[in-house]
Amino acid sequence: MGRDFTFVGNQYRIEVSGEEFFIDLLLYHRVLKSLIAIDLKIGKFIPEFAGKMQFYLSVLDDKIKLPEENPSIGIIICKDKNRTIVEYALKDVKKPIGVATYKIRKTLPAKLRGYIPSPKEIEERLEFLIKKENNK
Repeated sequence: MGRDFTFVGNQYRIEVSGEEFFIDLLLYHRVLKSLIAIDLKIGKFIPEFAGKMQFYLSVLDDKIKLPEENPSIGIIICKDKNRTIVEYALKDVKKPIGVATYKIRKTLPAKLRGYIPSPKEIEERLEFLIKKENNK
């Protein structure tokens, strides 16, 4: 996501009134001085996602954010979205929330091939690590 982001956690646990909730990814943006909550969805955007994200951001701002930091930001990443539905879902939301989509590709784009290992390379690396761990 860029060099100014730092990883805070995945399945980041927050607790409210004795109940647990988990944010898919929690990042911190050094320049913005804000926590960035990311909610990953495998389907299309539905309005309920906005309420869930607003809840996460309120909890982060009240319980996790430091006083000198800016308000938390939410990003919902979905397989698909209807722009009009997203606009109505976020129209009166007071927290900064964005919605983005993703595409699944069968092959890695050529411009990324030098930066990200291929599925075969990942498989080979994992097999090596497993063999190494088993030989201990």
